[in-house]
Amino acid sequence: MNEPATQRDRWLRSAREDVAYALVAAAAGHHAPACFHAQQAAEKAVKALHYGRGARVVIGHNVRALIESLNPSVAALTARLDDARDLDVFYIPTRYPNGLESGTPGEAFGPQQSARALAAADAIIAASDANT
Repeated sequence: MNEPATQRDRWLRSAREDVAYALVAAAAGHHAPACFHAQQAAEKAVKALHYGRGARVVIGHNVRALIESLNPSVAALTARLDDARDLDVFYIPTRYPNGLESGTPGEAFGPQQSARALAAADAIIAASDANT
């Protein structure tokens, strides 16, 4: 079960499941969860690449750092570092009110943020999938 190709495929499938959920959430007007699941999708896609290269454990939730730690680097993902930075912002405040200065995550995130998050996640998934 720990073969690189098997692990890679499991993580990519999970990334695609998160994108599917994010799309449903955004369509229903739940933009904070859509942003969070878009971040999770990108994180899992990059982890898929690490696992596909034989990593046994990949720790961390920072998409940018996960991309930068690929050795050798992947040009298509390095080109998406700004997308990764944007997505990393959604990890905490989309879920916890104390991650925001005021209000709730549902009040803080709207359709523009979820659309950008989904586009960024799609681009990172595509780049990861093409390089696995």
